[in-house]
Amino acid sequence: MMARVVAILLLFAALSAAVMTWLVYEGYISVPERDNPFLPLDVRAEPGPLTPWKFWRATHDPTRCMVALETSGLQFIPVADQTTPQGCDVAHAVRVERFAYASVNHAFLATCPLALALAMSERHVWQPAALSLYGEAIKRIDHIGSYACRNVNHAADGRLSEHAYANAIDVEAFYLAGGSRVTIANDWNADSRAGRLLARIHEGTCGYFHAVLGPDYNVLHRTHFHLDMGPYQVCQ
Repeated sequence: MMARVVAILLLFAALSAAVMTWLVYEGYISVPERDNPFLPLDVRAEPGPLTPWKFWRATHDPTRCMVALETSGLQFIPVADQTTPQGCDVAHAVRVERFAYASVNHAFLATCPLALALAMSERHVWQPAALSLYGEAIKRIDHIGSYACRNVNHAADGRLSEHAYANAIDVEAFYLAGGSRVTIANDWNADSRAGRLLARIHEGTCGYFHAVLGPDYNVLHRTHFHLDMGPYQVCQ
């Protein structure tokens, strides 16, 4: 008897959820855009319960990714797909010329998922951390490269790096509006405001990238944060 009651309750709950979903889809019930599962990711919206799912969906669908990137404030130019004899193929990429709030030292090539992760990180992690600790925004972000047709760690043999697909970028410094310069090489793990800024950036950025590698990973990353959207999940 009890099992039958439970089954009926579960069926009722499932039907209720289906009806509610249909009402939201048809627009009969209004919910905030960030909480509407049928609307695309809006980078400008404050993160909510559905943001991780919307972000995942956008980074796994080129069309959805470009739609989301259009809301980011990034200045970018779509680029044509390219192939190379070495297998360093680039697909669904853009050339990023500026972040939403900060300039970059050099324009760079990035897959749409990489560009979208950068946009989310700058808006929802990097800039808030700088405003909290310094009371001012980050005005420039320096990197030391994104696309490079090479193997992991520049090895002679082995698998290609995510850099070989424009799916990774190495960030080395942040310049604050008041003139402060924060670098991974000099300020990582420092007992200072700059050190705390880098710690917050590293921790928060792990929520958007598949791989975030810094000085604690190995000596090859002592001067920068390696950020990529490859198949491996690591935050170190």
